[in-house]
Amino acid sequence: MVELNVLNLLKENGKTKYWLYKRLGMSYQNFNKMVNNETSSIRYEVIDELCSLLNCSPNNLFVTKNSKQ
Repeated sequence: MVELNVLNLLKENGKTKYWLYKRLGMSYQNFNKMVNNETSSIRYEVIDELCSLLNCSPNNLFVTKNSKQ
């Protein structure tokens, strides 16, 4: 399973979820689902903007999680 690593990247950059939410310009409901890995798709434009804001590459933005827990 692939998940977003946004919360860890925010922490590394000393930024908050609110900071990111205000810069992305999306609805809070969609933003919250995205950062909590409760969505099944993310637009390329959002991936590009996340990488720019968090100073990372797509490789850093996504992590692989073991689905057997």
